[in-house]
Amino acid sequence: MKHNICIFTGARPNFIKVAPLIRAIEHTDDCQYQLVYAGTADDSTLEDSLFSDLQISRPDVFLGVDCENLNELTGRVMAEFERYLEQHETDTVIVVDDLASTMAAAIVAKKHGLRLAHLVAGTRSFDINMPKEINRLVIDGLSDLLFTAGVGASSIATREGAENHKIYLVGNILMDTLRYNHDRWTRPACLDGIEDGRYLVFTLNRKALLADKENLKRMLDAISEVAGDIPIIAPLRGPAHDVVLSLNSQLSTLNSLSYLDFGYLTSHAMGIITDSGNVAEEATFNHVPCITLNSYTEHSETVKQGTNVLVGEDANKLRESLTDLVVGRWKTSSLPDRWDGRTAERIVKILTQE
Repeated sequence: MKHNICIFTGARPNFIKVAPLIRAIEHTDDCQYQLVYAGTADDSTLEDSLFSDLQISRPDVFLGVDCENLNELTGRVMAEFERYLEQHETDTVIVVDDLASTMAAAIVAKKHGLRLAHLVAGTRSFDINMPKEINRLVIDGLSDLLFTAGVGASSIATREGAENHKIYLVGNILMDTLRYNHDRWTRPACLDGIEDGRYLVFTLNRKALLADKENLKRMLDAISEVAGDIPIIAPLRGPAHDVVLSLNSQLSTLNSLSYLDFGYLTSHAMGIITDSGNVAEEATFNHVPCITLNSYTEHSETVKQGTNVLVGEDANKLRESLTDLVVGRWKTSSLPDRWDGRTAERIVKILTQE
């Protein structure tokens, strides 16, 4: 009898992480899965090209939850996911990352007595005022299988009381996706007339950064000042596009790029400025210098071993680091342990042996 797995996703970045897991499950005779998405089928962030680029199918089930209030979202996802589990035979639920919807699915799975696996477990900012930090603590506390990306995350799970037999250092599954698509990147049209390695990439998503427009303008001005004639490509989604464009017209802002276009853009850049932990991880994999607009990172290996530098929300620190980047004065880096593209294989092996 096949093991029935539910892979639960709550936002666009989750699909990039579960794509290699889906392929690994499809290559085993012991498991079958359904891909469940918390949101709606017409979610504008889930363009068809995302799934064709990742070479996976669209979700089997859309729970249809679409609201801004996190408490309301949590309650509605719990209700809809409970209805899903009542209608579908499930042995294991795999949840990804640290969203409110992820926490909601984790709670419901355990109330149904199912085995719960957390992909990218042991991730912490150590800021309890962050909603995502609460989500992480709850999900890890409930999980039967903690799939961690690195030694640091495994150590955190151990310190917080997780039993050793629950913790599995499987590696960084994002690297599976990067390695799989490395030869499939497509050069985006925004680079026409621009030489590889002679442009900067800027991404922004955090609501706190967007809300403080005065400080954001100082940071954007610092970027433009240091970059000079170096093109700055800024693929931005949603409100970030309009806010950044209104504060600094020198950046070449784009509404969005396909996954394969974005992969080419970041892997061939001179450097990256971002507030995204995933983008910083990709930069380390590609050995591209990266500046993160935050004072901490949940992905410490990108700083300790990788190409990432933290500057907080300080325009002066940003200016100093970007100057170093532009003149080629950057630290050496190496790939962290188990960034080998075999994380999904390890996970499926664990799931079938447990």
